[in-house]
Amino acid sequence: MNEMGEKIRIALIKRGMTLTQLAEKLEVSQPNLSKKLKRNNFNEEELRKIAELLDMKFEAHFIMEDGTKI
Repeated sequence: MNEMGEKIRIALIKRGMTLTQLAEKLEVSQPNLSKKLKRNNFNEEELRKIAELLDMKFEAHFIMEDGTKI
């Protein structure tokens, strides 16, 4: 499994939510969401929406060796 898909699945477990429940909240089919997880086919907006639905924060940035975030 890809890294982001794995993170989403862990977040679901921590929130006690199933993939089917998340798919319903996203208004997509469960098979479609499952395929997106396997292919890591999410844009930043979708990841932010998933985080919101899971009552979590999503941060996307690059971090330089000196700790600077871009």
